[in-house]
Amino acid sequence: MLVVKTLVYLFVVKKIVQRYRYSLILLKQLVKTDFKLRYQGSILGYVWSLLRPLALFVILYIVFVRFLKFGGDIPNFPIYLLMGIVLWNFFAEVTTGSIASIVSRGDLIRKLNFPKYVLVLAGSFSALINLFLNSIVIAAFMIFSGIELRSAALLLPIFILELFVFALAIGFFLSAAFVRYRDVNYIWEVVMQGAFYATPIIYPLSLIPFDAAKLLMLNPVAQIMQDIRYIMVTPETMTINDFYGTHLIRLFPISVAVILVIVSALYFRSRSKHFAEEV
Repeated sequence: MLVVKTLVYLFVVKKIVQRYRYSLILLKQLVKTDFKLRYQGSILGYVWSLLRPLALFVILYIVFVRFLKFGGDIPNFPIYLLMGIVLWNFFAEVTTGSIASIVSRGDLIRKLNFPKYVLVLAGSFSALINLFLNSIVIAAFMIFSGIELRSAALLLPIFILELFVFALAIGFFLSAAFVRYRDVNYIWEVVMQGAFYATPIIYPLSLIPFDAAKLLMLNPVAQIMQDIRYIMVTPETMTINDFYGTHLIRLFPISVAVILVIVSALYFRSRSKHFAEEV
C-alpha cells in the first residue's frame, strides 16, 4: 500500500511539474534578474539587504528603548524589536514591490504570451531571499544574546508561510488594480504608514489599552509577528490567545487570509485578460 501511495504521489508531482514547467523556468530567471538588478550599481551591493533593517533597528532602538524606555518588561527586547522590523520589512517589500510588477513589464506582456502571475511571484520570491539573509543576522544576535531555541521554533516555517501567503494575496490584488487605477500606489503608501503604527513592531502590547490591543491582534500580520516572537525570542510575548483565551480565535486571521487569497486570485485572473491592452 505504501509503495502504491508513493507512486501515485510521484505521478502527481511529475504532472504538476510538467504542467507548470514553463512558468517555473520563467520564474527562476525573473527572480535571478530582479535580485541582481536591485543592487546593481551600488558599492555595497547585496550587503544593503542586511544594512537597511539594521540601520532602522539602531534608530528605533535608540529612540524607543534608550530614550522612551519601551520594552523594559520583555526579555531580550532588542531581538524582539529586530524580529518585528525584519518581518514588517518583508511584508512591506512583498506588497509594495508587487504593485508595479505588471506595469513595469508592459513591453514583455505585449510581446509574449505567458502566465502573468509569474511577474508578481518573482518580486515576492526576491523578498523571501532577503528575509532569509536577514534571518542570518537575527540568528547571530540570538546566539550572541544567549537565547536558547525551544521545540516550538519548529513552527517557524508555518508562520512564515502564513505571512508570505497573506502578503502575496495583497500583492496580487494591488498589482492587478494598479494596471487600471494608478492611484493605488499612493493609497497603499498611506495605508502602510498607518499599519506600521497599528502593528506592535516598536512597542509591546502591554503599553496600549487591552481592548485596543485585542482589536489589533485580529490583524494577521500582528498575529503572525507575535507568534514568531513567542516561539523564537521569549514565551512572555503576548499572543492572540492571551487576549481571547481560546485557540479558536486563530481561525479569524487565518480566515481573513484565505478569503483574501480567493478574492485576489479571482480578481487577478479576471483582470489579467486585459493587461496587454492597458499597461
